[in-house]
Amino acid sequence: MSRRLISSGSPFEKASGYSRAVVDGDFIFVAGTTGYDYATMVMPESVEEQAHACFRTISAVLAEAGASLSDVVRVRYIITDAGYADAVFPIFGHYFGEIRPAGTLIVAGLLKPEMKIEIEVTARRR
Repeated sequence: MSRRLISSGSPFEKASGYSRAVVDGDFIFVAGTTGYDYATMVMPESVEEQAHACFRTISAVLAEAGASLSDVVRVRYIITDAGYADAVFPIFGHYFGEIRPAGTLIVAGLLKPEMKIEIEVTARRR
């Protein structure tokens, strides 16, 4: 099987030399995804809206790769403030409550001040 690159159309991808996702065999590696609507480059203000936007982008990329959230085996969440955890945990549960991938939550700074959350996933098509 060959390697396939998937783009979300974000100007960040071309400028910094990365893909939104790389499909390699049955594995799909989705890059860290923030809450931007990559078609308009608009970022929602709240961490909750940003989390939902991350999942919309990730879901669309996985669909393009022939997979879905149910194929996710690993997830990494990065939030910029530990105080956001209580707001985003129910959102994570909404999308992954039955799927239950291995997960890590990290509190760290992100590239731009408006970014409050970033989500990275690895999926394996079954």
